[in-house]
Amino acid sequence: MIVRIMGEGQAKLADSHIAELNKLDDELLAEMETGDEEGFRRTLGALLDAVRRLGEPLPDDSLEPSELILPSPDATLEEVRAMLSDDGLIPG
Repeated sequence: MIVRIMGEGQAKLADSHIAELNKLDDELLAEMETGDEEGFRRTLGALLDAVRRLGEPLPDDSLEPSELILPSPDATLEEVRAMLSDDGLIPG
């Protein structure tokens, strides 16, 4: 799976890591629903860090289509809320 972090670039992530990302996505969704700004910041950072840690960065000149687009680290709760589907940021 190709994942883009807005403002940073893309990474190739093995499907075996999706469960870990989904767990963080579920936490993020719950924090957004309750308006927990501190928890939202912490979990968004953890989600993006997991992609950076587990993914293999693609070259900057690579033009691969992204299967998943994640917000930038400084995105607001409102900006992320606008990106959400019923499943959160990560489908499934």
